[in-house]
Amino acid sequence: MSAAELPQPPRMASRGGDRGRRAPRQRVLSREAIIDAALAIIDAEGLDALTMRTVAAVLGTGAASLYAYVDSKEELIELVVERVIGEVRIADQPDPSRWMAQLKEMAREMRRVFASHGDLARATFGRIPLGENALNGAEGMLAVMRAGGLPDRVAAWVLDLLSLYVMGVAYEDSLTAMNATRPDELAGFMTAMRTYFASLPSERFPNTVALAEELTAGDSEERFEFGLEVLIRGLIAVSADI
Repeated sequence: MSAAELPQPPRMASRGGDRGRRAPRQRVLSREAIIDAALAIIDAEGLDALTMRTVAAVLGTGAASLYAYVDSKEELIELVVERVIGEVRIADQPDPSRWMAQLKEMAREMRRVFASHGDLARATFGRIPLGENALNGAEGMLAVMRAGGLPDRVAAWVLDLLSLYVMGVAYEDSLTAMNATRPDELAGFMTAMRTYFASLPSERFPNTVALAEELTAGDSEERFEFGLEVLIRGLIAVSADI
């Protein structure tokens, strides 16, 4: 059976309609005001809507005037990411007796914060945040892992691995939110996916057909927690070999 003869996969409904932008109003320009405006655009319309012109329109000025405060759109995105990282609550004191729980709590908090700001999580891919808020967050996570007795290399490398996992999930969360996908629609899509997997030719996809139920089981929270558990247990297993 060729690819053309396979059953049609289901598609998620998309309703990313026209989102209205606030009427521009004149504000006193500053770097903080520019970051505020940029974040408001991302929250309302998503990262793709962010340009120097759209920020200037929110502020009631021209795009050229923004360059006295930020060098480029790239720098502005970095500043917005840094601002949002500052919203993430970090454990006050590392507790060696519950370091795993603390690490999970920080991961959940990172997901919550970034998923609440449009698809900003996408802006973290391929970037290494180095602002004060990012350094504070990294310091807090490293302190928790070292308090738990993890080898230094494991703690250092997991900082990046855990962030990639959390930001990937937060980005997926944002797509669901920005498309205004209702829980019943998502459930219906997963049912359609299950039916699709089960309908595939079993001689070509025996494992996919056999696991059609499990491949579509669990909601986003269960899957996120499963991923965290795999990562944490993996840390312990890898640490024993180093």
